[in-house]
Amino acid sequence: MVTVHVSNKEESPQMDNGGYSGSQLVHHFRSVLDAVKTGDRGNYDELVSYLYPKRNLSPDEVAILVTTLKALSGAVSYIDSDHHESLLFAVSRMSLWNNGTEVMDALLELITSLAATNGKYIDWCLEMLVKHFVPPFYMHGSLDNENGNNWKNKVLSRVHAALEEIADLVPLAPLRLCPIVVQNMPSVFSNDREIVLYVENMLKLESGAIGETVGSTVLPALVDRLLELDVEIGWDGILQEDTRGIFDMELEDIIKFAEEDENSDSMPQSELFNRENLQGKQDKKVVEKLDNLIVLALLHLESCQSSGRLAEVFDILLHSFQKTVLNAYKSKFTQFVMFYACALDPEGCGVKFAMVLADIFVSDVNPPITRMSAVAYLASYLSRAKFLSAALVTTIIQSLVDQCYAYCKLRDSGMNPRAHQVFYSGCQAIMYILCFRMRSLMDVPRLKLQLLNMPMEAIWKHKLCPLKVCLPTVVVEFLRQAKAAKLFMASESFVFNDMLESDLSKAFGGMDRLDMFFPFDPCLLKKSESYIRPHFVRWSKVRTTYDDDDDNVSEVSESGSEATDDDFVDTNTKDMIDDDMMVTVEDLDFNPDLNKMSITPKNSLKHLRMPARIRPSTSPESL
Repeated sequence: MVTVHVSNKEESPQMDNGGYSGSQLVHHFRSVLDAVKTGDRGNYDELVSYLYPKRNLSPDEVAILVTTLKALSGAVSYIDSDHHESLLFAVSRMSLWNNGTEVMDALLELITSLAATNGKYIDWCLEMLVKHFVPPFYMHGSLDNENGNNWKNKVLSRVHAALEEIADLVPLAPLRLCPIVVQNMPSVFSNDREIVLYVENMLKLESGAIGETVGSTVLPALVDRLLELDVEIGWDGILQEDTRGIFDMELEDIIKFAEEDENSDSMPQSELFNRENLQGKQDKKVVEKLDNLIVLALLHLESCQSSGRLAEVFDILLHSFQKTVLNAYKSKFTQFVMFYACALDPEGCGVKFAMVLADIFVSDVNPPITRMSAVAYLASYLSRAKFLSAALVTTIIQSLVDQCYAYCKLRDSGMNPRAHQVFYSGCQAIMYILCFRMRSLMDVPRLKLQLLNMPMEAIWKHKLCPLKVCLPTVVVEFLRQAKAAKLFMASESFVFNDMLESDLSKAFGGMDRLDMFFPFDPCLLKKSESYIRPHFVRWSKVRTTYDDDDDNVSEVSESGSEATDDDFVDTNTKDMIDDDMMVTVEDLDFNPDLNKMSITPKNSLKHLRMPARIRPSTSPESL
């Protein structure tokens, strides 16, 4: 094979046997490739040797490599995987990260030409590009400085440009790209930098020119990976379900945690302690990895909102949520991606999410576990989402009450948690929502009248006895607020004291309990929580019906509209209780078996408060 010498003009390479133009060199390479089929491999093997990666190339060696790659781009139609396997292997070993921009551009030209010329190389070319989403491990540390970050941008901008060019040349390429991106996604056990960089590129693909095609695949894949990480984080020790309760913490412990958290001044002690346990007793790498990935997802949602694509992306995420997250066991944080999307578009995504969950619950065609999960998500969402209107909350409460009331009218049997688990989950959802929302709804005359006209009393007094089955702390807080608000004033026969002191106390003797979870309990991931916080309602800020703060309440705004978010969230923190509706008892006995559904305080009910998390994010699937 002729030896390549390169003059200052790259387009006119010179050979040692005379002058060869670029087209002549292309023709020569075609002959070399074609000769392999007849057994002549001399020149071919020398050609392949030019392509094998080498370190510290001299300027002449760089020029030869660039010229070789460009000439091969013109001869791609002669490349045959059966005869030129070593050539393809040598090209696959080349890395954009280890070469200058001239070599990068020449290599990408070869990959693009090969993809456009022969369909059987599409997958090979796409995978070659996708593997460049993450730099070699030894370069990870350099990405933190300015030069490393600039180099990263140079490489990745070219990779994505090449993918878009191939998509233009081969219309089916985006469909072939989807499974390749998913299959090459780093596992939950990969290092944080690797998976974060890869997800950044996935989201860049989704927001790019081919996003309409790949989005329906890469976004669910991201949710699945978040969920895999999520379930890796256990709750053992976080709840302090031992002899030492959260409220037994020593003051110096709280101060120690506070000094390590810049947001601790606005964070209730219980949440701060839970976060410390999460980061201290679990694998910190898993927690930080999940936190970083969720932040990427939240930032991507903000970008989608700015570009007017949020509704489209939300539909994809909603489908993924229904398929995986909704029935996932122990999902604790992944669902906040949905929460944040709703917060960015309350009237669109926010309302749609609530209505979809309500529809899942009321539909008899859905499995019981799905209906129970849906209403648990619905109750937690309506309670915690600061951005939802009082009118929407009332409308959904009405649909839940109607569903439960219709169920009661068709039943004449007694209490049976296993047989009527969906009914009890609906009842608990109603009470849980009203624990957060009752005051704000009762402050609006129209909504107050709607609440008073709901047949709730008939549900609570039915033979199915939901007040004996639902979580006692939820029941106690609900009845306490209902009594103060005179929610059942239409009937003198509804005796609150009997319910609190007689029926509930009997339940502690072994009556079944409904095990539920509250999916939107406060997010314990430090970075992610900072995005969620402005849109999130904390129990310590909720005005209850028994609070003595009438001077701070205005039922209707000057414009005649309903209660605002400021009406819903109490800015007077004088009477703050520990977040998040934690039970002020030392221990909680928990049994996820539906036959023994029990979350029973060992102490008396005298000091019970609504729980922030009773076995946080324990999915009903465990039932």
